[in-house]
Amino acid sequence: MNEYIIPPGFKVIAGPCSAESAGQVMECAEALSKMGVEILRAGVWKPRTRPGGFEGAGMQALEWLCQAREKTGMKLAIEVAGTAHVEAALKADIDILWIGARTTTSPFAVQEIAEALKGCDIPVMVKNPISPDLNLWTGAIERLERAGISRISAIHRGFSDIQESVLRYAPQWEIPIELRRRMPSLPILCDPSHMAGQRGLVSTIAQMALDMNADGLMVEVHPNPDKALSDSRQQLTPHEFAEMVSSLRQHRAIEETDSACLAPKRNELDALDEQLVDILAKRMDIVREIGEYKQMNNLAVLQSDRYQNVSDKLAAIAAAKGISGQFIRSIFETIHAESIRYQLEKNKTQ
Repeated sequence: MNEYIIPPGFKVIAGPCSAESAGQVMECAEALSKMGVEILRAGVWKPRTRPGGFEGAGMQALEWLCQAREKTGMKLAIEVAGTAHVEAALKADIDILWIGARTTTSPFAVQEIAEALKGCDIPVMVKNPISPDLNLWTGAIERLERAGISRISAIHRGFSDIQESVLRYAPQWEIPIELRRRMPSLPILCDPSHMAGQRGLVSTIAQMALDMNADGLMVEVHPNPDKALSDSRQQLTPHEFAEMVSSLRQHRAIEETDSACLAPKRNELDALDEQLVDILAKRMDIVREIGEYKQMNNLAVLQSDRYQNVSDKLAAIAAAKGISGQFIRSIFETIHAESIRYQLEKNKTQ
């Protein structure tokens, strides 16, 4: 087993999806501690989509985790979903709490946790909601801030998506990017395990997260993933985890010489972006004229068949030019939605 592979300053939280036994928790903690991992994560209470599955070992799991902390010196991180969980975690002197994706989706549940944590100086991590709703994510963080929690970080674990994908949850990187823009001082970690959904893709997602300037990783690691009682497909063995961390490429900060080299191309991009805005402005002028014609002739604003034909045509043109058809479709979905909104607003004022 490799030892001390975690680079200084690189935040990695790792451990099993669920604490299943004293032996499993201790074996995992000892292996990760030798690698330099300082924070052990484990599920104590497990929210299951359907009844009948393993829902965590509960209070007994807290005892196992505390035993692992006593032996390894690692800090402990667990998920809480309500007042009872918070009270039990604080009584066990758990070091870090996180709010899961299902809980983040419910403002009532988040508020209950925030109220239970008032007056506590404990770090809290907030996973993104299952749906791609940035306001729910920021709202959960703001509720904790109002309760006086000062050490808050976010965990990007991906979003449910109706489109088929090899990934369990869609990254939708634009959402954590916008979260960083809104809350620039907020640390954002990535959970590549849930995003990948299968261990063979965890390393790829982890590297993508670092490429997107994530502040750290939360990775599920199990001594024997195939025997795990929950999320067996996405957990790494300690050896696989060591290989993954060793392969990750961390990026240096951009320096003045880099900025000077990039400046000409960035200037080109700025000029092209200004042209795009001019083109969109001209397009909206035509949209206005079309909207006026539809209004005068009692035509529906939405013409679904035409939109589908245009979308298919542009996606094909994009593919021929080496551009993702899905990317172009997503752009024109936004443009089309704004065109519809614009025509409807005009109709209201006329």
